[in-house]
Amino acid sequence: MRDYDEVTAFLGEWGPFQRLIFFLLSASIIPNGFNSMSIVFLAGIPEHHCRVPTSANLSSEWRNYTIPRQMQDDREVPRKCQRYQLAALTNFSAQGLVPGRDVNLSQVELEPCLDGWEYSQDTYLSTIITEWNIVCDESWKPPLTTSLFFVGVLMGSFISGQLSDRFGRKNILFGTMAVQTGFSFLQIFSINWEMFTVLFVIVGMGQISNYVVAFILGTEILGKSVRIIFSTLGVCIFFAIGYMLLPLFAYFIRDWRMLLLALTMPGVLCVPLWWFIPESPRWLISQGRFGEAEDIIQKAAKMNKVTAPVTVFDPSELQELTPLEQQKGYILDLFRTGHIAIITIMSLMLWMLVSVGYFGLSLNTPNLHGDVYLNCFLSAAIEVPAYVIAWLLLRNLPRRYIIAGTLFLGGGVLLFIQLVPTEYHFLSIALVMLGKFGITSAFSMLYVFTAELYPTLVRNMAVGATSMSSRVGSIIAPYFVYLGAYDRILPYILMGSLTVLIGIVTLLFPESLGMALPETFEQMQKIKGFRSKKKTRNSTGGEKNPKVFITAF
Repeated sequence: MRDYDEVTAFLGEWGPFQRLIFFLLSASIIPNGFNSMSIVFLAGIPEHHCRVPTSANLSSEWRNYTIPRQMQDDREVPRKCQRYQLAALTNFSAQGLVPGRDVNLSQVELEPCLDGWEYSQDTYLSTIITEWNIVCDESWKPPLTTSLFFVGVLMGSFISGQLSDRFGRKNILFGTMAVQTGFSFLQIFSINWEMFTVLFVIVGMGQISNYVVAFILGTEILGKSVRIIFSTLGVCIFFAIGYMLLPLFAYFIRDWRMLLLALTMPGVLCVPLWWFIPESPRWLISQGRFGEAEDIIQKAAKMNKVTAPVTVFDPSELQELTPLEQQKGYILDLFRTGHIAIITIMSLMLWMLVSVGYFGLSLNTPNLHGDVYLNCFLSAAIEVPAYVIAWLLLRNLPRRYIIAGTLFLGGGVLLFIQLVPTEYHFLSIALVMLGKFGITSAFSMLYVFTAELYPTLVRNMAVGATSMSSRVGSIIAPYFVYLGAYDRILPYILMGSLTVLIGIVTLLFPESLGMALPETFEQMQKIKGFRSKKKTRNSTGGEKNPKVFITAF
């Protein structure tokens, strides 16, 4: 009996065919990068204050005093949601009184913005905030919009794998691309916040489904060595490239509808990829479609300029097709003993809180000092070295120490921000980016670490459950950002504290570097004995796993 990798070994690992698949599938993930964070600019909140109608019978002097002032970040700014009672000011103006001399403005009653708001156009020409006046009493809507997008991501995570198993990797890859692009296009015609948000949920479902299926298709087509690079650096770095493109689009296109239109264009450009990206031969074989799988491998061999056997796939020789009676794993198996339950609970907490830090920092870039477009670009660009460093660290260093170390780095610098004087804006931004670097590195290492802790029977289930926990983190992350409206430092204190706390918890995990992958629950229960390396290796006798790579949602 031979497995798929043995049968197709004649193709080589890194020929023209593999390079084409690697880069095309990675490129298909670029739209995911800017769609996942597009809300940063679509729902950007410009400076605003109450509108005073031109018909108000006020002198020019009194018109300048219609909006009360307040201190914000050590500077005096107009209040956003209140103005002085217009009827009283009109009366004072008619009497010829002078504000501040004849009238003590602190004693004048305030009223809400009855005539709407005036928005600054220094940063944005229009956003959904200015379009539908989603400010003040309705300021709860923007974080809810973002949270519901990630609810869509959560739902897409559930269905994407099942759909691709049923209808094929390629069909679902391009189908979910169409969902993401098509419903993003429909958002342009939104007539109210409710319509925009419902469509945004569907965009979230398509966004994650496209990501997951592209990852599955790549790991099934590519060979073992290339598969490692694709699943760790390929998909992650191309996601970061898409993220970096977002502020570039937004800088030049400052109207939210036109920005959405521009963001849908790369999805349309992916249509020609249909004729270059094949179906997964593994999936075709699992469906008994040997002829189609054979054609794909023959074309790959021709592209790589190697000679293929006359018959590549013999059903009687393929191990994957041999019916094996396997024990089934259930979600409750992740809690079957106290030891396993503790590891599972700690893993769920780890994934959720790291996700809060990652998405909280990504979504909070508009609240940083300086140019919002530059800050967003820096937040995206810092992910590239974070992924590379994480990959290098994973090769030879203990998992729990490097994950805890990057979390301590990320959380510690976030806590340090509160000590930075407000005038040192560049230092604050640098600390935020360093925090993003640490948390992103830790996030990218969690897939590997979790996969190495659990036995084969429930390994994918464990990664799936903890990944779902990270979705919960992304759903609540916008509300950490929302707290910044009350205190600019508060989100960093909370995210930094939680990140350091979960870093401490990470040190309590058993180590998995160089240990045999547990095949049974009994082996997992002895995992703390891995501190004695000799005893552990003798007792498990399995293959060492310094390079187990599982990634991507």
